Amino acid sequence: MEDLYDANQKFGCIPMEMAKTMSGADVYQKMLDGEVLPPPMYRVANIKLKEFGDGRAVIQGRPLFDHYNPIGTVHGGWIGTIMDAALAASIHTKLPVGTGFTTVEFKVNMVAPLTDKTGDVFCEGNVIHFGRRIATSEARLVNADKKLLAHGVETCTILSV
Repeated sequence: MEDLYDANQKFGCIPMEMAKTMSGADVYQKMLDGEVLPPPMYRVANIKLKEFGDGRAVIQGRPLFDHYNPIGTVHGGWIGTIMDAALAASIHTKLPVGTGFTTVEFKVNMVAPLTDKTGDVFCEGNVIHFGRRIATSEARLVNADKKLLAHGVETCTILSV
């Protein structure tokens, strides 16, 4: 399996001054348009934003041998990373200008093993609740045949920035 990114892809973080002036949906649209760099963790994990909507985000990933644990399958931390990316992104898409968020907790249930032969996987996160201070989301990780690999939930705190 190969990386989802070419060797020339750049990664970075959104400057706080810029983040304060954009809604969450603006951030993700600019990321899809190439105007905002994907975060460095996307490179490390070999994941990328595939699509998003209001309260929804899909993260595509491709597990590599580099993501293996000692027993020869993809480490649960990689699964947690792609799950957290989709869970948090779905909440982030709903943030108005002047707000931020942080993850308080997330839980992942892994129901099938992954290897570097699994191929592309897709994690769709969807907001369950979006309040003034707390937001929750749920996500499912599936392979190209829609077989369930993991599912989970997340709670985030909404912050003023």
